[in-house]
This record gives sequence, structure tokens and C-alpha cells, in this order.
Amino acid sequence: MSKTMLRASSLIIRSSYCQQHVMLQNTTRQHLTPFNITRIYLSSSSSRGDNNRKSSFVRSVSAGLPDWIEHWSRDSFRKVGYGLALSVPAVAMMGNNPVITLGIASTTAVYWLVGLNDIKQTNQTIRRNFPVLGNMRYLLEMIRPEIRQYFVEGDNEAVPYSRAQRTIVYERAKGLECTMPFGTRRDATAVGFEWVNHSLYPTKIGEQRVIIGQHNQSTTQPYSASLLNISAMSYGALSDRAILALSSGAKLGNFYHNTGEGGTSRFHKEGGGDLVWNIGTAYFGCGDFAPDGSRVFDPDLFEENAQYAKMIEIKLSQGAKPGHGGLLPKEKITKEIADARNLPWPVLHDCVSPARHSAFSNPYELCEFINTLRTLSKGKPVGMKLCMGHPEEFAALVRAFVETGEAPDFITIDGTEGGTGAAPPEFSNSVGMPLSFGLSYAHAMLVGAGLRDPVDKSQSKVTLIGSGKVCSGFSMYKTFALGADVCNAARSFLFSLGCIQALKCNTNTCPTGITTQNRDLVWGLDPASKQVRVANFHRETVKSCLEIMEASGINSWGEIRPHHVGIRVGQGQVKNYEEVFEHMKVSKGELLEGKGPQPLLHLYNNNNNNN
Repeated sequence: MSKTMLRASSLIIRSSYCQQHVMLQNTTRQHLTPFNITRIYLSSSSSRGDNNRKSSFVRSVSAGLPDWIEHWSRDSFRKVGYGLALSVPAVAMMGNNPVITLGIASTTAVYWLVGLNDIKQTNQTIRRNFPVLGNMRYLLEMIRPEIRQYFVEGDNEAVPYSRAQRTIVYERAKGLECTMPFGTRRDATAVGFEWVNHSLYPTKIGEQRVIIGQHNQSTTQPYSASLLNISAMSYGALSDRAILALSSGAKLGNFYHNTGEGGTSRFHKEGGGDLVWNIGTAYFGCGDFAPDGSRVFDPDLFEENAQYAKMIEIKLSQGAKPGHGGLLPKEKITKEIADARNLPWPVLHDCVSPARHSAFSNPYELCEFINTLRTLSKGKPVGMKLCMGHPEEFAALVRAFVETGEAPDFITIDGTEGGTGAAPPEFSNSVGMPLSFGLSYAHAMLVGAGLRDPVDKSQSKVTLIGSGKVCSGFSMYKTFALGADVCNAARSFLFSLGCIQALKCNTNTCPTGITTQNRDLVWGLDPASKQVRVANFHRETVKSCLEIMEASGINSWGEIRPHHVGIRVGQGQVKNYEEVFEHMKVSKGELLEGKGPQPLLHLYNNNNNNN
């Protein structure tokens, strides 16, 4: 063959979804280049003939990159390295400042050290093929969330909370004026746009409280709850100073703080706020290890620790990872965490929470467990928390409440949009019902079973608590319109502590000292000042919700109905919540009479209570 081989010219072809073809010169092959990927085909040979010809290779690079990046290789790395090495004695001979010479020498040494290490390692192909330069890809990937949040993200892009939502929390927590100039930034013509239908005759209402357990004769210590409270977040997931600030803020603002399933720590108690004790599948603070290593409920230990709580909440599932257990690595378990969870110290194994309870296995056993906890706690309200999954399973629960007469005092419905420190992405993104569907369905089923009053919710036997991205007065109002009596919020209160949504909750490197056990990071969080911000945010958000209630012409949170909130469902098509969620068109006790919306009636009459 001739010494001179034809070189395939570099063809830059931009195509969308593999619709264009690249025809290479001197070849009959066709290559597809999807998603704006440029393929550069290079072949080379030496002057020594076919035996010494270098093999052809194909390199794919991102379209639009400068040529010198596309052509960077191990040979390029060496050539630049040799040039840097030769420049060191040259600069020294020129008699320049020794500091300059030392700087160039150090840069050269680091360049060679990084590059040779890139070539030697086998885990990352980009670094092997593009020594030194390839590291920029991983650096940019690492800081991408920050770049997006501060420079790219729009004010109303929720990932998971938008800049506008976070700003409202920050301003209210700091006591700043929270107003908007020049009108709304939202697109009122967009599908999904929501609003409150106001009245021509606004009202004036005072402080609103919800009495939980007042309509249950077995509950001798009913609790007066605020309209907005702190949702379940465990000590261990949060730092000790974060827990102390939240509990102290709850005391200042006269609202409750849910402990999360990690038990009641001394920091919860020191804060002095009203506590809702969340009891999970591992029975932290009220259980011990069985001979087979599983966690089992301990009635005596529960009775001892129930004195610190105002209410008891049985956790069946949570929105961020419903139907999934939890794990706290033993490396993160401190002496204080072990004490709160009733774990032996030192801890030798990871702390595992199973996916289901061992104290009950069906709706009727759950009713018995509720009665046991109410008795052991001396008549305190007992409820449960769940993210809605199979509707027929919730129908079975409601039917058991009716048949046994042992209904919970409250039910917390957690939406799948809820957050947590760490969860498998499939569970956070794709498992469980959103709050709007789960809450409206739970309310409708309880109304149909006669356990809730749709006209005046304050007369309901079972209180409904909604939890899922509640961060403003309007989000509270929407939650009430879907059937809730009380709202819980988690991440919003973390914003009031100073959370910047760095999305480092699962790495133990939270820069604000909230979701980490790193003492150097936790040190920066001052509970004394943060507790005030927690209380400020709560006060101003509840105040905002009350002002919306007044504007809509009602006298109480219990009068908020689905028709008070409108939503655009299409171009020129507007509905209210009652029209969107048709299962909410049910009257009190209808299901007991064999009436009501057919989907609800079918579920109530045709469920397997033993599931």
C-alpha cells in the first residue's frame, strides 16, 4: 500500500434523536450521531509501511468544545509536561525572581503527579484518556448543583423548593418585610395554576387552635394544637443543636415538635416544646432486642417515656420512602443517639429499622395497639402516620375503626413529595401518592364512615394532619381544603434554621450544621438565635393563612371546603377541588348506609381486612 494514507476528515454533524446520517469519505459506512454528539474519526500511519501503521480509533466528544480539548490525549499530556519541565531551568537561567521559578517548578510537579496518577488508575475512563484535563469534568459535576441554584435556576423552579419559596421562609424567619412588588411572577394562564376564591364580604377571625382527641371518651388528655407544626425528623438525621433549636422554637411559638422515629432525646426535652412521640418499626425509646436480634415493643419502657410527650404517633410509612425501612450506620451513632434509641453502648452494629411493625399485622391488631398505647400513656391522644398506598388497605383500616370502636385520635397523611435525609431515588420519585390525592381520599373515606364532619371539621372524631411541602399560608389553605385540620412541615422549618438546600443531607457534610453529626459543622449553628427564627416563621406563616381565611369569608379553619380553591385544568377550563377530586362529594356516614360515590363504596364494602 502507498505510504500516504488518506486521512478521514473530521466531520461535525449535529443531529436530533438520530435523524441525520454522517457519510464518511472513502467508506460506505453510515454513522448515527444522536443528541448533538460529534464523532471524529482519525486514522494515521507511519512512514515505515503497513506493519508499523497505528490502529485507527474513534473518539466521541461533546459538540461545541474547542478543538484543543477534543484532541487532548496522553501524547498531548506528555508534550505539555515536557515543555513545562524545560521551562523551569530556562526561567531560572534568566535570573527571574526565585519565587516565580519555584511556582513554575511546583506547578510542573503537580501536573505530572496528577497526570500520571490519572493514567495509572482504572476506575474512570475520562481521566485515563484525558489526563489532568479530564479532572475538570468531575470538578464541574461536583459544583453543578451550586452553579444551578445560584446562577441558572429560575425563581419558580422547584428542585425541590424554588428560590421564591425559600425566600419567603428566609424573610419571615428573619423578621424582614415579606412583600412582592409589581404583581405576581406566576403565569395565571398556565395549566395547574391555583388560587383561593375570595369573598365580597371578608371576615375577622382570631387565633385558631385544633383540639385533638376531644371527641373520644378514652382520650382523657386532649391536646390543643396549632394550625402549623414541625413534622417528624429524627435526632440522628438532624444534629443535636438543630433539634434543640426546633424544640425551643416550638416552645416560643406554642406549637408541637414531632420527634421522628429516632426517639426522644435530651435535646428534645431541654428545648421545652410540646412533643409528639413518633413510634416507628424499631420502637426506639419503647422497645428492646429480641433473642433473634429483631426489635420488639416494651410496654414498661413506653409507659416510662410517654410522660414527655403530648401525643403518640404510630409511624406506618413516610412519604419520602413508603414501605421502606431505614438504616443509620454505626459510625454515625453517638452516645446521645444511642441513649435516645435505647441502644447498647458502644454500638457494634448498624441501627436498622424494618419495613413493617412486629406489634401488629392487620387492622384489628392495630386497633388493639392504639388502645394499648392510649391506656399506657394515661389517656393521651394516639394517632398514626402513613403515606397513602393501596386505597383498599386504608378502607380496611377505616372499616376496622368502625367495627371495633377503637379509632385513632388523629391520622397524619404524608405526601410522596415529602423529604428525608436519605432515600433510594426510586422510592422518593415513584412510590406513594402525592398529598393532594392521599389526603383527599383519606378525608372522603372517613367522612363516609361517619368519623369526620365535612361541613364543620372541628366536630370530627378523627383529626386529619397533612404533611407535604407546606411552606406558606396558601399551601396551608390548600391542605385544609383537601380535608386537613392541621399542617405539618419539615424542610420549611429547616430553612428557618438556615438550610440553603445544599442537598448534602445524606453525606454528613451539611454546611449549615443541620443534617450532620460533624462537630466542626454543627458548631456553627447557634440554637439561641435560630429558635427565634423558627418561631418567627411559624407566626408569620400562620398569620398569612388566617388572612386568606378572612379574605375567603369564613370564620374558622373547619369551614374551609374543597370549592374554596380553584385550579386551571386546561385552556379555558377551570375547576375547583371538589370537581377535580370527585370522591370528596360524600356526605357524613353515607358509606355505612350503602350510599356515596361508587369508587369509595366499592372499596369500603369489598376489602380484605386481614391484609
